[in-house]
Amino acid sequence: MMRLVKHGLMFGNLYEVSAPSMVARYNRALEHLTGKRTALEAFHVDISGFSPEIGDELDDIHYLNPHGCNRQFILLSIEQKTAPLLNARFSTSRSILKRFIEDNEEQLFALSIRDCVVGELVNSIYSITSPQDLFYIRAIEVEADTVGGHSEAGDELADKIEAFMSEPDGWWDDVLIADMIELSKHTGDIIRTPLAISSKSYEQGNFHTSHFGGLYIFRDVKETACIASRRMDIVVDLPVKHLFSLEDRYEVADFLNRNQLVEPILDAGGSVAKSLLKQKLDFIVIDTAASQGEDLSDVSRRDLRALRRKYHQQLPAEYHALNDIVHRLELKDDKLWVEPENAAYFYLLRSRNHRDKNLVNMLLSELTPLDFRQLFICHKDAFYGHYRSWSEAKKNYAVQFLAEEYMVDKVGTRLELFGPEAAMAEEDQADYGFGRNMGPWGAIPGEQDGEDGVQ
Repeated sequence: MMRLVKHGLMFGNLYEVSAPSMVARYNRALEHLTGKRTALEAFHVDISGFSPEIGDELDDIHYLNPHGCNRQFILLSIEQKTAPLLNARFSTSRSILKRFIEDNEEQLFALSIRDCVVGELVNSIYSITSPQDLFYIRAIEVEADTVGGHSEAGDELADKIEAFMSEPDGWWDDVLIADMIELSKHTGDIIRTPLAISSKSYEQGNFHTSHFGGLYIFRDVKETACIASRRMDIVVDLPVKHLFSLEDRYEVADFLNRNQLVEPILDAGGSVAKSLLKQKLDFIVIDTAASQGEDLSDVSRRDLRALRRKYHQQLPAEYHALNDIVHRLELKDDKLWVEPENAAYFYLLRSRNHRDKNLVNMLLSELTPLDFRQLFICHKDAFYGHYRSWSEAKKNYAVQFLAEEYMVDKVGTRLELFGPEAAMAEEDQADYGFGRNMGPWGAIPGEQDGEDGVQ
């Protein structure tokens, strides 16, 4: 895995903590939340304050998320908002944390100058023992304050200032004035620099969770479903219409199309679609050649053609089905579409431009694991799982390709693969089967706290 780390493909874009004062602050916060401390003098943290180095030191990668459903966090700086979220149990968690930081940026900046801000993503349950528990999670409340309680003290001081200004005898209340002076020593000037952190509830609608081997929960769509990454026996009744696994190709395809969640890559246009499909063909050839022990160092386009010829008989059904589509594209054949039993079917899809775009592309990446680039972009945990089983030749090729082709132009690559991102105005609109922002009784007043499911 060190190859991934060295090329910035794993633990990339983390926030560095190396100043002694910052390490000391982190230790106070860590002890406050977990009763533990770190002996490390420097480390890196993600958006939630989790450090992979400290996770190794404590032999506990879930030290900030012990029960897997109410993630705790440590904010040393608002700069953490650009960092990834490691070991995410829910696909919505990073998005909620980022929005919380952005909603309270001024207050968090002022508070983090004094101390660490610590908190928790709180929902209505404290442990997950059954898939049914996941459906009790609807809204995530973010609770936060400094280790020293500056925000709470600020609220208390604000109440006392209000009493001082409004009560007739406030000016002569020596005890009240003394309390205000003492609190102000702790909080500073809350008139010029308010310390109150707004408490907001963030909706968790459709999401992926790593619990129970991986589940995709779609409950804010017309035909609801729970889709498991692997076939499993769920003995409890779940409040969804459909329950199936990724192995149920027809059912998954029907669900995605009935809810208008996907579109054909072919809709991107002839030349763009052909380029994308040819790239997927290359990845499949690489997978087969690597399994046959080929040296894939510095593979050129000419080398790939030679490998296709050499291993034509060993190439999987996905390759031959996709190759047939590419040939039809080149011949401008109108009959390009295939049915779900065709091995190429899910390789021909991408998410439509809606608020759950990232979640749907994540689902599709699990259905098309031979496209290692999409798997890396959309579902890193699944990518790392597959990576561990690859041959050295494929590991080297994938790392080199991602570092040289994807990392240098992430935005351009994502635009080509998945199309333009939904505009904010469009993202904030929801469709529950009655039309955008419409419910069974008419227009929905507002969706400001909706969650877009971004990883």
